[in-house]
Amino acid sequence: MMAAPRQPALRGELRVNEPLQRYNTWRIGGAARQLYLPADVDDLALFLQGLPAGEPLLWIGLGSNLLIRDGGFAGTVISLQGRLNARHVAGDRVHVEAGASCAKVARECARANLTGAAFLAGIPGTMGGALAMNAGAFGGETWPIVASVTTIDRNGTVRERQPGEFRVGYREVVRPAEEWFIACELQLQRGDAAAEQAAIKALLERRAATQPTGLPSCGSTFRNPAGDFAARLIEASGLKGYRIGGAEVSPKHANFLINTGDATAADIEALIAHVRDEVLRLHGIALQTEVHMVGDPL
Repeated sequence: MMAAPRQPALRGELRVNEPLQRYNTWRIGGAARQLYLPADVDDLALFLQGLPAGEPLLWIGLGSNLLIRDGGFAGTVISLQGRLNARHVAGDRVHVEAGASCAKVARECARANLTGAAFLAGIPGTMGGALAMNAGAFGGETWPIVASVTTIDRNGTVRERQPGEFRVGYREVVRPAEEWFIACELQLQRGDAAAEQAAIKALLERRAATQPTGLPSCGSTFRNPAGDFAARLIEASGLKGYRIGGAEVSPKHANFLINTGDATAADIEALIAHVRDEVLRLHGIALQTEVHMVGDPL
């Protein structure tokens, strides 16, 4: 009798009951029931194929723009931290995997004499996260430079899709259900490397001067309402420096809520609610969060 073909073995790393504090930029939150670090796209597809139907899934890049509650995540986390981060330049196109940090993409594009991606240096996350929410910084947004994307679904099926297949808005991208970004192709322009590198340097200096970059935060917490800025509204509400537990509205930039060292996710969530309530009470504007809240409270 002929033996059945051996199933390929997983090559990534599976961690059970994994604390998630080091997987997000607020440095808070509970544990994941299991967390997987894929070796590459093929390995990721194989892992997804082996998951039970309906298994809750959470994808994390650098974990910015994410609040993981103190009770953790009762499902599977796919972490691309240090994984799926290849970049390849071909002419004025750049192929980028989802785990690549936006800042590194900006610098590599500049070194390749390509312009149009300098704003990515101001996004504290990965390209996967930037694609998922149309992240932006300093007047630039992700999707205007996207030529195509590659997605993977729960069954491990990989597809290439065009921008027209997505509904893209301000800090929002509507995509096919249960498909996640694993790569993209960026369309840039030929330009001057020195000028682009100087632009990136100026953007980073501006970011360091105006944002609490050395402290744990998620980046901007609230979306800017039409015709205004969330930071202005929060500051005008007298909330700079306001604290709940170890969570504080940054005295440097009011749209950044920081972990002063011992904050819990519950502290952060309570501070988000308080800021929103005060801005609504004083200015009649309902702020919407950029940050995604996931997991269970304690």
